[in-house]
Amino acid sequence: MSESVDLVQLTEETKKLTAMIVEDEIAANEMLSSTFKSFFADVTSAFDGETALELAKKHKPDVIFVDIVMPGMDGIELSRRLRKFNPGQIIIVISASNDIQKISESIEVGVNSFIQKPIDTKKIIELLKNISALIRKKKKIETKTFSISLPLDLYELVDENAKAESISKNAVIIRALRSFYH
Repeated sequence: MSESVDLVQLTEETKKLTAMIVEDEIAANEMLSSTFKSFFADVTSAFDGETALELAKKHKPDVIFVDIVMPGMDGIELSRRLRKFNPGQIIIVISASNDIQKISESIEVGVNSFIQKPIDTKKIIELLKNISALIRKKKKIETKTFSISLPLDLYELVDENAKAESISKNAVIIRALRSFYH
């Protein structure tokens, strides 16, 4: 599979998602926002932790990109608070900081990924692949399969009805359950 086809497929997946950029430097915030608008359905941006927290509660973005070093509430404290508010939130730290203490703290808080600035196209593609994989994994966990044990004679009846109507056995069972409970 070529890189361009890969990117098209990736964009199809990420275009179903929303994102938020939390970056205090105006130029960096605008650059990240405009870049990610090509890949996400909607991109919200904030310049500080307090605003980001309010916006996250209001918009519930699928992915939040957080800078570590910000005045007031830093990215690690913001990530900690986001985790309390939404334990399943996908948080990606984007930082120029190579402070091992900060990096290990962000890992401790449970951020999903850590990306070093400056960000190039290759890093963005890798990041989008990781986000898509995280979302797919999350959806697999949320999707529960329906299974039911039936007595053999009932199973055979369900099987015959399903074949007669060319529908799934689950559809027959669901129909029977509906009529039983209504």
